[in-house]
This record gives sequence, C-alpha cells and structure tokens, in this order.
Amino acid sequence: MFTPKFYRAKAAEFGELAKTGDPEKSAEYRKRERSFTSLADNEDWLAQNFEKTLHGSGEAAASLAATEEHVLRCLGAAVIMQWTTIPKKLQRELFDSAGSIGDLLDVAKLRGQIARFLHKHKDDER
Repeated sequence: MFTPKFYRAKAAEFGELAKTGDPEKSAEYRKRERSFTSLADNEDWLAQNFEKTLHGSGEAAASLAATEEHVLRCLGAAVIMQWTTIPKKLQRELFDSAGSIGDLLDVAKLRGQIARFLHKHKDDER
C-alpha cells in the first residue's frame, strides 16, 4: 500500500525534476508534484480520521480489497475498450497519469509497456 511518505517522496522527486527540465517538461513535472502531494494529503487525512470511518477487519477487509481490485480491473478494461473514442487530450492525460504511478526510475519502461499494450489492442473489438 502507498503511504504519505511514499507520495511525498515522489512529489519531491518531481519537484526536483521541475527545477532542471525545460519549461514544457517543468510544467508537467509540477503537475505531477501537485498530484502526489494531494495523494499524500488524502492519505494523511484518512489516517487522522480512521476512527470516524467505516472499516472491516480480517476476512471482510480481504473481501473488500478483492472487490476493489476487481472494480479497478473492470474500470481499466472499460477505458481500454473505449480508448479510440476518448479525446486525444484525455488519452494523453490518462497515459501520463498511468505512466507516473511506478518508480521514477522505471517510468520510461512502464510508459513503453503501456504504449505497446495500447497499440496492440487498439483494433480489438469493443
């Protein structure tokens, strides 16, 4: 599971990259820095308000995690099935977001894998 510390570290990495990149890349790095900072803030809020939220334990929590994973897989599949009908700007944003989720050192590799996957499945039936 990702922690606020992880998200803040990623935000700091992109913040540093924004200082050294060209203006176009710097804007994208700042956008990613803000995104990871927001994720860290959300995780902090959840931790501070844990007692006030509903949560399961043991088997129920495992079932919930499995359900959430299934939902994410279904959402991902739905996006792929509609990929060619999604506006190019939104395609780029989704691609960039998905490509920045992994380790900073593996971003290029992940982006390549995503690009190959999308290219391979671009003509699949919906």
